[in-house]
Amino acid sequence: MTQNAPFRARAEIDLAALRANVRALRARAPRAAFMAVVKSDAYGHGMVPCAKAARAAGATWLGTATPEEALALRAAGIGGRVMCWLWTPGGPWREAVEADLDVSVSGIWALREVTHAARQAGRTARVQLKADTGLGRNGCPPGDWAELVAAARAAEEAGTVKVTGLWSHFACADEPGHPSVAAQLAVFKDLVAYAEKEGVEPEVRHIANSPATLILPDTHFDLVRAGIAVYGISPSPELGTPADFGLRPVMTLKASLALVKRVPAGHGVSYGHHYVTEGETTLGLVPVGYADGIPRHASGRGPVLIGGERRRVAGRIAMDQFVVDLGPEGDRIREGAEAVLFGPGDRGEPTAQDWAEAADTIAYEIVTRIGTRVPRVHLHTENMENTGNTGNAGNTGNTENAGNAGNTGNTGNTGNTRV
Repeated sequence: MTQNAPFRARAEIDLAALRANVRALRARAPRAAFMAVVKSDAYGHGMVPCAKAARAAGATWLGTATPEEALALRAAGIGGRVMCWLWTPGGPWREAVEADLDVSVSGIWALREVTHAARQAGRTARVQLKADTGLGRNGCPPGDWAELVAAARAAEEAGTVKVTGLWSHFACADEPGHPSVAAQLAVFKDLVAYAEKEGVEPEVRHIANSPATLILPDTHFDLVRAGIAVYGISPSPELGTPADFGLRPVMTLKASLALVKRVPAGHGVSYGHHYVTEGETTLGLVPVGYADGIPRHASGRGPVLIGGERRRVAGRIAMDQFVVDLGPEGDRIREGAEAVLFGPGDRGEPTAQDWAEAADTIAYEIVTRIGTRVPRVHLHTENMENTGNTGNAGNTGNTENAGNAGNTGNTGNTGNTRV
């Protein structure tokens, strides 16, 4: 789909904004290497084009949750340092080793599997040891750290692995002053010191996610991992708006009105008739619904910009569509008119944060849940060529000539647990 083609719905992805966001975030941590996290299809923005744009803006690392995501980057011709961290037993360890990925290990079982894969591949696996410093999700508990470090050192001596990193993840970095931040940081420093005393020589030590990158400079160490902030969304409204940090939202979600019609007073709208017109009015039908990722929880509250005015969803959001009351003068608006659900917000349109508040969730979920029926149209693909010898990773939406954005060399949600 091109930018000007007719459309039911589309998500416009501003890669110029993404590149500017990466540069702004790198400026926040000038002495650290920078990882752009592109998990979950780059938080719904399109993984390969966004990875290339981040590389072009100076991201020296890319991060994914699953190994399958990381391997897809390699299949797209994207080189350079790529790390993945969410493994289950029997995962594609050998493929990851052969693709020269950095793989995270949180327990002995994972170390055994990756060393076995390394022997099969005849290569040294790049391994990063993750510590659970207090988040309580993935990561090695402090009580098991000595055993994991000893096993990793033995594997290094055998030549099957190289420990390239020591890392952890904050639970509450998006809550200014939360006592867990200092507590986790202290535990992390102790565990890093122990591993180094035992002979581990990591290339990078890292714990900073998006909020820590923005506001906690003492957590930056050798590498920062930015996720949601890369896409121009504040990790938490309490920290500040995107503009406060020099960031711009990357995704704009639009739809074309499928029907405009006059209805009388007392007319029920959508399932359950939770909305009934007060007087004669005009209804506009927006052809997206919860199958496209529009949260049903925002029924009656979700904001939309149509005809230069902010309006709200009238009644329930259905699987494929919802209705907006355009008002008594709304008959000036015709089918095909543009409905902007969210965007940067500087042209009067709502933002992803506005939809998050309407649905009682977080902005991460709003952008990440936009479904595959909504095409991504990638804008501003210039300046993305020849940023590394990675080949052409193909086109997604309007991404022609966006290849060769990978091998830049080695310079090395949910809830409140946010990358």
